[in-house]
Amino acid sequence: MAGIIEDAPLITVITPTHNRRETVLRAVESVLSQGMPRLEHIVVDDGSTDGTEAALARIQDPRLIYVGAKWRGANAARNAGIERARAPVVTFLDSDDVYLPHRLEGTLALFDDNPALQVLISSFVSLKGNRATNCVNRDAFVSPTMLERTLVAQTIFIAGSAITARREALLGIGGYDSDITRMQDRELLLRLSRRYGARLSEDIDWTKYNSENSISGRRDGYVEAYANLMGKHPHIAHAYPHIPPYMISRQIIADILRGRIPEAFKGYMANRESKALGYSLPELMHGYVHGRRWRRDLYNEFRDKFGARPA
Repeated sequence: MAGIIEDAPLITVITPTHNRRETVLRAVESVLSQGMPRLEHIVVDDGSTDGTEAALARIQDPRLIYVGAKWRGANAARNAGIERARAPVVTFLDSDDVYLPHRLEGTLALFDDNPALQVLISSFVSLKGNRATNCVNRDAFVSPTMLERTLVAQTIFIAGSAITARREALLGIGGYDSDITRMQDRELLLRLSRRYGARLSEDIDWTKYNSENSISGRRDGYVEAYANLMGKHPHIAHAYPHIPPYMISRQIIADILRGRIPEAFKGYMANRESKALGYSLPELMHGYVHGRRWRRDLYNEFRDKFGARPA
C-alpha cells in the first residue's frame, strides 16, 4: 500500500478553508476514506485562527497537504491549490461539504473513459436544516455553446464541489477570478465554456451543507453579485438580452413576495446604479416575460435532447 501511495496521484482535491476547523476535518475524512489511494488532498488555509492547522497536523496521512498563508479569499486559495496540484485531474471540495464514498473513483472513471473530456459537473444532495434536496443533472455531454446557454439560463445544478476539470484546462483560463466573491463557480464555468463542453453526471456523489456563514446562501447582495458577473461577461447581455433583466426582476419579485420590501428596493437600486445592468422598471418587466419564456424553451429543448431528469 505504501508503494502505491508514493506513486504520483491520479486526482487532486482542493479545499479552501477559513475558521472552519470542525467541518474541514469532516471534509478531509470524506476524502481520505475514499476507495482509491492515489489521491492528494490540498487544504489551503486562508489565515484561520481557530486551530485548523494544529487539528490537521494530527492527521498522519501523506496524501493530506496543508498550505497555510493569507490568500485574499477562497478563490486565491483555490488557485494556490491548482498551482501546487500534481495530478492531471483536479476537483474541489468546500470545507463544509463531504464526498460520498464513491466520489473520486466514479469521477476518474469518466475521465478515463473519455481522454478528451475536460470538464465534469456532478450531482449532489443539498442539506438545509432538516430538508434534503436532490440536485440532479441529466446524464449528458453538452457542447460549449449549450454549456454557456445552460449556465446563463441557470437550468443546470452547479456548485463548487461539483466541478472537476483537467489541471491544464484550469491553468489555461487562469483559474478562479479573485475579484469574484459570489457566483465564482458559474463565472469559472462560463470561461471554461468558451473552450470546452462538459460532461454532466446524474450520479449524486457528494453532500452540500448550507452553512450559516456561506456567502452563496445569503439572499442579500444577489443583484450586486450578478452585476459583477455581468461586468466580467458583457457579451451575455448582447447574446441573451432578456436573461439579465429576467434574473434581476425574478430576485426583486421573490423579495417582494416574502415581504422583504427594503431588500427589493435595494436590489432595484443596485441594478440601476450598475454599469453592467441599469435596467428601468419597464425593461425589467419586459425582460421578465421574455426571459422566462426563453428559459422555459431552453429547458424543454434540453429535456427533449437528453431525456427527463432522473427522480
